[in-house]
Amino acid sequence: MKKLLVMLLMLAPMAAFAQKFGHVNSQEIIQAMPEFTKARADIEALTKQYDADLKSMQEELQKKSEAYEKEQATLPANIKQRRETELQEMYQKIQQSYQDNQQALAKEQNEKMSAITSKVLEAIKAVGQAGGYIYIMDMAAGIPYISTTLSTDVTKDVKTKLGLK
Repeated sequence: MKKLLVMLLMLAPMAAFAQKFGHVNSQEIIQAMPEFTKARADIEALTKQYDADLKSMQEELQKKSEAYEKEQATLPANIKQRRETELQEMYQKIQQSYQDNQQALAKEQNEKMSAITSKVLEAIKAVGQAGGYIYIMDMAAGIPYISTTLSTDVTKDVKTKLGLK
């Protein structure tokens, strides 16, 4: 029994050295993906569209506000009240549109990035399984220190798996 225990203790350090660890820079991979470039362009186009719509609404509010200020002194009280209410409603509509646009942009960005991230994670898993890695750490996750002598950089392998250069 003692011989078995001594033999296991002697083999334990060898087993520890046989374990493979890797590291990857997922941000570098994601930024190299054509899907990321397209997603970023789509989000920028959507942002420009939303900005143009809001600018148009703000210009309309500005025009109506200026017209109201010019006519204000000559308008009867009931029309004055109606115009003020109309201007207030337009202002609230602009605020609501801004909030809705921000939510829509965030949702669109999350959907697009989720698909990209999933694809990268699947490639990392495939490289990890094919290479016999026990653990692959993501350098982009803010890990304070990764030993490049004890850990293999598999970023290039993941890029190759995804068909990237």
